[in-house]
Amino acid sequence: MTTITKKPRTRAYLRLRPQLVERLKAEADSRNKSFNSYVESLLFDAVFVEPNDETVEAIEESRRGEYAGIVNLSSMEAFKQSMGL
Repeated sequence: MTTITKKPRTRAYLRLRPQLVERLKAEADSRNKSFNSYVESLLFDAVFVEPNDETVEAIEESRRGEYAGIVNLSSMEAFKQSMGL
């Protein structure tokens, strides 16, 4: 018989705007996750996921006021061309 071990959890009480809670619940439902599991995964990613070297460089360029150029959003084809794809 296999037993499921629950990971230890600590209660955390948050005060959130009703619109945010409703949006989070809808997103959780669309991903077949519980509200708690979905919010926990978002927080985990926000806190523990480290950006790769390319992303770090892009962040640093942005902070220095540099940019990669203008992105054309008029159509998908124009977007791809402006991205060099």
